[in-house]
Amino acid sequence: MQSEVVLAYQLTDPSLSVPLLLSVATFGNVLGSTVNWIAGRFLRQFQDRRWFPVKPAQLARAEAQYRRYGRWSLLLSWAPFIGDPLTVVAGVLREPLPSFLLIVTIAKAGRYLIVIALTLAWL
Repeated sequence: MQSEVVLAYQLTDPSLSVPLLLSVATFGNVLGSTVNWIAGRFLRQFQDRRWFPVKPAQLARAEAQYRRYGRWSLLLSWAPFIGDPLTVVAGVLREPLPSFLLIVTIAKAGRYLIVIALTLAWL
């Protein structure tokens, strides 16, 4: 939730462009999810190591959900606790990068659009 707080704070500065803030926040978050996808794609062999980004139980739950709902489960990549494991599983299950990027970008941008709408309504 840190990025949402930073975004909301930045929205209080009228000299900053809302579309630019949305773009930067979305890009940064999608970039982080892409790192997870790469980790899943190429680093699963290290899943028993402490530094691996997802615990085995989280990975198993996310894998089951991903197999059940397919790539559309990536629309939940914005959600705390399940979003990161889902993006790792997408890499593990070899989701093509173009479809991964499209769906994750929609999910992340949607979350930030809601943050922007709520923040601006509150100001």
